[in-house]
Amino acid sequence: MTARILVVDDIAANLRLLEAKLLNEYYEVALAASGPEALATAARWSPDVILLDVMMPGMDGYEVCRHLKENAATAHMPVVMITALIDPVERVRGLEAGADDFLSKPVDDATLFARLRALLRVKQVQDAWRLRADTARDLGFEPQPDPSPDIKGAQVLVLSEQVEETQLVASILGADGMVVQTETESEAARRSLVDGNFDLAVLCLPGEGGDVLRLASRLRAQGATRDLPVLLAADVSQRGLVLRGFDLGANDHVLRPIDPNELRARARNQIRRKRYQERLRADLDRSLEMAVTDPLTGLRNRRYVHRHLEGVLRGTDAAVLLLDVDRFKSINDGYGHPAGDAALKEVARRLKTHLRAADVVARYGGEEFMVVLAGAPTDYATMVAERLRQALAAEPFDIAGLRLGITASFGLAIAGSGTSVTAAIAAADTALYRAKQGGRNRVEQARPEDFTEPPGSTD
Repeated sequence: MTARILVVDDIAANLRLLEAKLLNEYYEVALAASGPEALATAARWSPDVILLDVMMPGMDGYEVCRHLKENAATAHMPVVMITALIDPVERVRGLEAGADDFLSKPVDDATLFARLRALLRVKQVQDAWRLRADTARDLGFEPQPDPSPDIKGAQVLVLSEQVEETQLVASILGADGMVVQTETESEAARRSLVDGNFDLAVLCLPGEGGDVLRLASRLRAQGATRDLPVLLAADVSQRGLVLRGFDLGANDHVLRPIDPNELRARARNQIRRKRYQERLRADLDRSLEMAVTDPLTGLRNRRYVHRHLEGVLRGTDAAVLLLDVDRFKSINDGYGHPAGDAALKEVARRLKTHLRAADVVARYGGEEFMVVLAGAPTDYATMVAERLRQALAAEPFDIAGLRLGITASFGLAIAGSGTSVTAAIAAADTALYRAKQGGRNRVEQARPEDFTEPPGSTD
């Protein structure tokens, strides 16, 4: 995935080395040679991750990190500290300042890119939730206060094949007031996590890693545990398994022998991040249900999706899907408006089932629906459009005792950052028209010439 990375180091050679590595992986890179320059660049450029050297003259990395976390505009940017220091006390100091992780010099490429992928995955989800919360705020709804930093009472599950290790981890976390449940078998842990309301899972890797890594992957695949933070405990020799764990969905790790202060600091950070995300979701649910929901389908309405798309296009690309139910008038005319309403409700249900929680799907008007995918590349957006088309066409709709075959035509527009809402929607609408003209029940993509402003239009 592409992303913006800010690299901060007072040594020019270190800056250039990291810049070359990141550019080779197609990241966008900005450089800063001091703490004050890093703070200014972060505020202006909004990086997705900050790689921050610890030992700098004047303002060191710890102070820079504290300033970043105290500023609302930069508080949620992941920070990875890069240091030659190996003392656990220094790691804890950085974690308590707000750092997400540490990389040791010289930086190992595989570790660097695995950590970036893991951090970017979490940030992408949180950015989507924040953007949706900002849209609600623009519509006049005030957010609730941020959750308390106190993590007493947090529910944690600890999995290890070794009973002694589960007891050790439980005692360390229990000292911070966390409520810990221990398991020694992966399947039992999975059932507990799916059925419970946990704030964190600590998975201790055995020698081969197998069942525990499979569990980490399964947790990400299930709705009940998709956003649950996962912290791995591993031996120094299990570096490869830890990197694999990050790719499978783990959020953080701690190395054996486990330093109690470091484990508690990492656990606190993960739990607080989860609770912040839950607060964003609660704000969104509370406000949107009051004002920007289509009463028939339960989807967002035209007013909301316009404002959301406007917010997305201010900062990133967006895929806009406009779909129209084929020959909908014949349903109303042949079976009555209640049957038509039932068909629209089922269309909405199927669309929601096949989209991520962070994607926005709205009833745009009548039998038209719109989907907005923030930051989605063309190949992914095309795949989503085809998946939605098949979800509607594959199975008949059960309506009024009948099984009706219902399809939809799709227009897809990939709008670059800065594109106006009206131009993006006009392009999707033009592509939708071509899909209708081309035989219906198909996906057509907008062409560059389709991005035009309709006469008299405004955002």
